[in-house]
Amino acid sequence: MKSFVPEYLKNLRLTPDIANQLRVLGEFKGREALYQRQSPEAMEKLLESAIIQSTQSSNRIEGVIASDKRVSAIVKSHATPRNRSEQEIAGYRDILCLIHQSNQDMPITENVILQFHSMLFRYATIKAGTWKNGDNEIVEIRSDGSRYVRFKPVSAFETSRYMTDLVVAYAELVRTEAYEPLILIPLFVLDFLCVHPFTDGNGRIGRLLTLLLLYKAGYSVGKYISLERIIEDSKEGYYETLRTASEGWHASKHDSITWLSYFYGMLVRAYKEFEANVGIFNGKGSKTEQVVAAINRFVLPFGITEVEKNCPNVSRDMIRKILRDLRSQGIIKAVGRGKAARWQKTGNKEGNLA
Repeated sequence: MKSFVPEYLKNLRLTPDIANQLRVLGEFKGREALYQRQSPEAMEKLLESAIIQSTQSSNRIEGVIASDKRVSAIVKSHATPRNRSEQEIAGYRDILCLIHQSNQDMPITENVILQFHSMLFRYATIKAGTWKNGDNEIVEIRSDGSRYVRFKPVSAFETSRYMTDLVVAYAELVRTEAYEPLILIPLFVLDFLCVHPFTDGNGRIGRLLTLLLLYKAGYSVGKYISLERIIEDSKEGYYETLRTASEGWHASKHDSITWLSYFYGMLVRAYKEFEANVGIFNGKGSKTEQVVAAINRFVLPFGITEVEKNCPNVSRDMIRKILRDLRSQGIIKAVGRGKAARWQKTGNKEGNLA
């Protein structure tokens, strides 16, 4: 596989920033086990919130959208899907739950990847669980409406062979412990996305594989903090990084450093949120501090419902009061009116939003 070619790995040079990110992630990983032992109730609350956010964000990145209320009903109450979007959301939920429950018993094989794809569309009528039967392209729609082929993946004819090579190469490198797993995982995901083995669902399967691979390497932060939400918050950077990293991929001349840096940055942010949220759920900090901490983590405009999800022990009335106080300080501003109203940070550093 292109990122696992021996010569490519041999010539891979990690920057000082990436080396520092890996060091920090190792420290986070060490503290994670301590939190799991000391704060089981907090872990359970974070898990429920993360499953809902992951299901919604990963599908929303691909344009598969349902209301917050319906996503919550589908995830928490297993409500019957009403349309194609909800069918795919329910399928994603099922895979997430399976990974959380059985990750150590799930090998990284072609059959498991195909099973994920079949489950993603299990409630829909489309054919799933097989490699693509026609060539596909990764297309960018420009502002003028014109189409630009950003990347041409592996052909349908070669897909099966490439997927076999990918899982075999990864398994061998893990077995021999030739490289740190946290280096191999993002490279596996990058190669998977460049192969683009399915007609539909590649991005979502790639994100689910990210969760599974991290679990198996001992990094389980994705159980408690939605990695998919963090990717959605930085969606433009995510796609731009993949575009840069895929240039020259077919000849193993691609530069994966930008992708590694993005990937580790995503994980560092997840661990920082994890530790902050454990403190919140354990009652550390006032309600105002909890709401402010949640707002600080938002990149895009947000609504009251999103704040509620991140601050489950703060009432809606109290959240409204805090938002009004922050608005009066010029820290946030309202975007829109009525039920469609959203909030966004103003960038004013003189208020209490640190």
